[in-house]
Amino acid sequence: MGLGGVGHLRVLNPEPGLYAYYDGRVPGYRFMAAPNWVDEGAISLGTASYALVAGAEALVYDTHVSLAHAGAIRAHLEGLGVRHFTVIYSHWHLDHVAGTAAFDGAPVIANHLTLSHLTARRDAIEAATYHGAPAINPLILPTETFDNRMAFDFGGERVELIAANIHSDDAALLWLPDRGTLLAGDTVEDTVTYVGAPEDFAIHLRDLDRIGALGARHIYPNHGAPERIATEGYGGDLLAATARYVSWLQSLAQHPYQGARDLAEVVKQDLNAGTLIYWPEYEAVHRQNVEQSLAHFAGKG
Repeated sequence: MGLGGVGHLRVLNPEPGLYAYYDGRVPGYRFMAAPNWVDEGAISLGTASYALVAGAEALVYDTHVSLAHAGAIRAHLEGLGVRHFTVIYSHWHLDHVAGTAAFDGAPVIANHLTLSHLTARRDAIEAATYHGAPAINPLILPTETFDNRMAFDFGGERVELIAANIHSDDAALLWLPDRGTLLAGDTVEDTVTYVGAPEDFAIHLRDLDRIGALGARHIYPNHGAPERIATEGYGGDLLAATARYVSWLQSLAQHPYQGARDLAEVVKQDLNAGTLIYWPEYEAVHRQNVEQSLAHFAGKG
């Protein structure tokens, strides 16, 4: 049984004051018996949200896949002496915003586009007609937004929120420059990122290069291998591996027949180097990426 009796939720502590709350990648384990977005987009791939703690304060980077998960996270943080919470959304997708009501009116900071996306879909998300069950009701909207970049002091440490268009156009990455630590949301994943907008491939690659220039030494994705997240995260080579994969998808415009290749073959270089760890559930993500890319390129013709 996981933390607080919730699934297989477990606490990882890769750096001082930084906690990852990880669930999934457990064979045979499901959140719900019926089809649902939690299992299909999060638990099957493995999913984490994060908290940065300084004394009685915590920055909660995403609120996990359910109120139960978020309640267990809050209880763990309160056990550490935390009394004041600030939530940060990495982006608007459901598995990142589902548990916010458990944080009792805490301020919620996000990319300004996150507010736009959630507002437009709020009724459907609360009624479980957007991607189906389970409903997120109430859906908590951001209370403060930023454009491009936002910086502030947290417990004597500089925190920067950086906007990017990778995976989704509203990403908010959390950068700790003094540590060289980057909380990356879904901009990178292990084994590969999910691509929802093939028309933005050039922007994705530009932003991956821009984020790479930060020189992060420790990268923590929301979807990745728990053993890697638990031990100081991924290196900057995860950004390069993601760029190689996006470039390969982009190349399908000229070489559509390459789309028949399976994921393990496409990312073989990075698997052999140990940059990526193969997780078979990502074959379905890869297939969806290929199908969306080919459909986009065919439409341009």
